[in-house]
Amino acid sequence: MSPRLPDGEPVPADGSLPAAALAELRGRPLGVYVHVPFCATRCGYCDFNTYTARDLNGGGARGAFTAAAIAEVRLARRVLGATAPALDTVFFGGGTPTLLRVGELAAVLRAIEEELGLAAGAEVTTEANPESVDARSLAALRAAGFTRISLGMQSAREHVLAVLDRKHTPGRAAAAAAQAREAGFEHVNFDLIYGTPGETDDDWRASLHAALDAEPDHVSAYALTLEPGTRMHARVRRGELPTPDEDAMADRYRIADEMLAAAGLRWYELSSWARSPAARCRHNLGYWRDGNWWGIGPGAHSHVGGVRWWNVLHPATYVRRLEHGAPPAQGREVLDPFTRQFERVMLQSRLADGLAADALSGRGRASATRLAGDGLLDAGALDRGRIVLTLDGRLLADTVARDLVD
Repeated sequence: MSPRLPDGEPVPADGSLPAAALAELRGRPLGVYVHVPFCATRCGYCDFNTYTARDLNGGGARGAFTAAAIAEVRLARRVLGATAPALDTVFFGGGTPTLLRVGELAAVLRAIEEELGLAAGAEVTTEANPESVDARSLAALRAAGFTRISLGMQSAREHVLAVLDRKHTPGRAAAAAAQAREAGFEHVNFDLIYGTPGETDDDWRASLHAALDAEPDHVSAYALTLEPGTRMHARVRRGELPTPDEDAMADRYRIADEMLAAAGLRWYELSSWARSPAARCRHNLGYWRDGNWWGIGPGAHSHVGGVRWWNVLHPATYVRRLEHGAPPAQGREVLDPFTRQFERVMLQSRLADGLAADALSGRGRASATRLAGDGLLDAGALDRGRIVLTLDGRLLADTVARDLVD
């Protein structure tokens, strides 16, 4: 099943943005996200906008992707204007970006630097499946300017990887991390998934131990979500796999927080733990702090100054539009003040440093007092004027955030 996009309003033929949105570029970090939608195989739990060679009838659109992405970079330069700040972060995600040749990724990154500029000390991340990189490719990525790598480890248990349809062996992620550090990567992240059907608490602890033994400076841990239309969702509905248990999910989160903290990694966002402030993913912090970013690639979303837009989903359509000089955006929306405030609370309340209590309405501050009494917000932080989730609050984060804005 492919993701669905909202309808939105038409995008101008030249992709231009309102002057009020462009004005919000000044004095705020700007990032670029590059969506590389290609995968060797599709994992059974994944509903991201991804395509295998079979989906693309041999992969013709994949060969044209680099030129199209560079064309969109040039479009971004024209739309954002010469006064836009240099980029603080660049993030290549997917899909599996490292299915492309290193030279292709480097060409896109080089175009981004030449057209948009990279600020001093810019964070440049690529995601990678552990089996899609080796010592040679990692060294080439580092030489091309990538500073951070995020490895899709998911689990260290073979039977859990099998249920997830992951192709790497349990030890491959740790080996890739060691190769990345040898190549000179400054920051290494592991992505982990908990709650896979058939996974036990001991399996989860073993995955965390294996991740920590590899000494990453960042770990992201995500609860498995059964997305309608995926193979895993169908298998659960047929009774081939057990339904993930919500209480077990909560227990796994607590286990992760305890083990990661004991190893010196502190949570700074609901699903993210870092060994130091410097190890935090600055690109993702841009999303959570209502930042500005341009999303390049099929299905990529962008946000500048309260205007959000999204690209066409299919790679062939994406390539065709850019080859004809048209913007690849399918639709956009201008966020009203209430929506911007709602999203600010929803996103910033995910962070360990929270948000200012005076950002809430009077009704929201009354809700915060009640939530602190219920043990879901940190009462001491609230006394200091900050909205910060407790551990119990993190497990109910969406509900808490809605209470703060209702």
